[in-house]
Amino acid sequence: MKYKLLISIIMFGGLPFLGISQNKIDKALKRYNSNSVEYISTEDLIHLKNSSDNIKILDTREASEYSISHIQDAIYAGYDDFNLQHIQDKIDTKDTIVVYCSIGVRSEDIGEELLKAGYENIYNLYGGIFDWMNKDQKVYDHKGNPTDKVHAYDRFWGDYLEKGQKVY
Repeated sequence: MKYKLLISIIMFGGLPFLGISQNKIDKALKRYNSNSVEYISTEDLIHLKNSSDNIKILDTREASEYSISHIQDAIYAGYDDFNLQHIQDKIDTKDTIVVYCSIGVRSEDIGEELLKAGYENIYNLYGGIFDWMNKDQKVYDHKGNPTDKVHAYDRFWGDYLEKGQKVY
């Protein structure tokens, strides 16, 4: 019996058939990220926002994604068109900076750029805006109004967004 269970685990890639599955976002981050930028959880970011005025949140998604929704007070930084000079007047090297994207892959790249440029207190939001939304946190549209819409990037990545209305 033990061998049948072991063979099933190997064949089916873990224990999802027993209801024991690893977080999908965690798996993706382990696969695509190098952990070069320290993660911050949604809960820790909420606490940090409530206790510090010296925090800057950078949205490292594309403009079309940011306009659908973003975390309140997030500064648009972009990804393909990221240019440090465009945001330097909004952030200081001593600020605590949290970068985010859909789940945390693109934001790690931008966090690395910030570290290379001399910024010291950089954190990558674990699970990005998807985890933020999955944990019932508010997002805001381009007019500053609360919304349940989130740009899901594409259907593959959109699978990680469990709550809210997916927009493609």
